[in-house]
Amino acid sequence: MLLKINPHNPQERQIDRVVDIIRKGGIVAYPTDTFYGIGCDIMNKKAIEKIYTIKQRDKNKPFSFICSDLKNISQYAKVSNFAYRNMKRLLPGPYTFVLSGSKLVPKIMLTKRRTAGIRVPDNKIALALASALGYPIISTSATRPDGRVFDDPSLIHDHFVNTIDVVIDGGPVPGSPSSVISLIDDIPEIIRYGAGDIDIFE
Repeated sequence: MLLKINPHNPQERQIDRVVDIIRKGGIVAYPTDTFYGIGCDIMNKKAIEKIYTIKQRDKNKPFSFICSDLKNISQYAKVSNFAYRNMKRLLPGPYTFVLSGSKLVPKIMLTKRRTAGIRVPDNKIALALASALGYPIISTSATRPDGRVFDDPSLIHDHFVNTIDVVIDGGPVPGSPSSVISLIDDIPEIIRYGAGDIDIFE
């Protein structure tokens, strides 16, 4: 199903429709402030395994996930004062922060070092989904088999018609990857240079 949602003022009824699908273990494609993402409820192991299959991804490489806000992050990760201060300046925005996961995060979502990649994208639809669901949502880019990223929701729908339950058409997205910054032990480490200003960590 291809579902149009207003990117500036997401209709609550449409968000609730998608959240209902996610709660039932569904897979969704949705816009972010970088790419279109593929996601599900991080508490649903079966749905997570489906996304591993869709992405043909090694299970030793956990997906990052979207939280609805900074307060929500502190439930799923250990957030020091240093991490909080820096994230507060940059979020919502095109950043993925690597933090130590809390006990609430399922093991399948953590690296061997028990870390997790966490996003609060500057996209009203993505944040509305995470907020209405009440749990974080997996975030992995909607890519073609050759690794190129789909930039059009109707193409995502056509390609994944048998594997994704709903594709949200939330208009165009920037199409550049997030910057990935580790804040483990309060030592900032830039893992990937992407969108967003990261001068404060250099």
